[in-house]
Amino acid sequence: MASILKRALVPAVLVILLVAAALTMFRGEDGKTLTAHFPRAISIYEGSDVRVLGVPVGKVDTVTPSGTDVVVTMTYDADLKLPADAKAVIIAPSIVGDRFVQLTPVYTGGAELADGATLEEDRTAVPLELDQIYSSLDDLTVALGPTGANRNGAFSDLLETTAENFGGQGAKFHQTIKDFGKLSQTLDDNKDELFGSAQELEGFIGTLARNDKTVRRFNQSLSEVSTMLSGERQELSASLTHLATALGQVSDFVKENREVLGRNISGLNRVSKVLVKRRSELDHILDSAPLALNNLALTYNPQAGTLDTNANMGEVINQVETDPSTFLCGFLSQADTSGALCDLVQQALPRPGTGAPGAPRSSVDLFDPTLAGLVGVDR
Repeated sequence: MASILKRALVPAVLVILLVAAALTMFRGEDGKTLTAHFPRAISIYEGSDVRVLGVPVGKVDTVTPSGTDVVVTMTYDADLKLPADAKAVIIAPSIVGDRFVQLTPVYTGGAELADGATLEEDRTAVPLELDQIYSSLDDLTVALGPTGANRNGAFSDLLETTAENFGGQGAKFHQTIKDFGKLSQTLDDNKDELFGSAQELEGFIGTLARNDKTVRRFNQSLSEVSTMLSGERQELSASLTHLATALGQVSDFVKENREVLGRNISGLNRVSKVLVKRRSELDHILDSAPLALNNLALTYNPQAGTLDTNANMGEVINQVETDPSTFLCGFLSQADTSGALCDLVQQALPRPGTGAPGAPRSSVDLFDPTLAGLVGVDR
């Protein structure tokens, strides 16, 4: 029984190993392909690395010249995702040595690069070759040489003049560079304020643009004023000259009479303080003075040279005869607003038409010379 089981397990194990090997082999060949067109592919061969962030993710399959460019096909891991706008760059780690193809940028989300995609030359880049650098230096040397810019010695003169100008100025030049560094640091520390100022300036310019007509009218008015001032420049010059002379004379006058002016100003200060203290009386005078002066002017008799007045005593006597209590109340009410004194007077004095308080009086005897006994008279 055991031998039978062994004979059955051996083929099963072999089958499992063969399947695992096949899966491993097929999985190693499984991957995504990419084709890139480079202007040149120096030191790129079949089997060169394909990397992302310097980490190998695939290999170069073929390198084929095609007209004016080189077609490079490559394979990278099937589970690797690349962005739809990916680019291929040939990287030279050193001057001498193999190079590799770098796929950039790293996928962070969004659309993916399709399997079998093709990158044209506008999406590929190659390093600058050493012979190109030498060629550029040679071209620069020829351009600055005796057959170029220095044909008439201009370049030599420039170098000599520059050397003379910078000779002995090393410390100042060094300080200039340090100051420029501080300026750059200051601008960096205040970039928010700087950009805020630029934004405000942009808003101001926008406001001027929106009010272009108003600005044009203002400029035109300013131009007209300038033209008028230009036409009157002689008169303005003369006025300024006279003003300067007058100011000089005033200055001399102040210097010569400084003590007197100081005393006058001190006196004026005292007068001002008195006026401030008597402000209520001044208000009353300003309110009553016009009427009083007008009455005074009306009372003056220029023919006789006298002041004529009309006392109007007949009405006063008539009121005293007819209603003495009311006459006295008119004076008492100015001192006593409560009306108590007036009530006492009305109780003490007879009412109109009476001779005594509460007593009837004839219509013939209307005038009481004693004012109800307040004034003593001889009968």
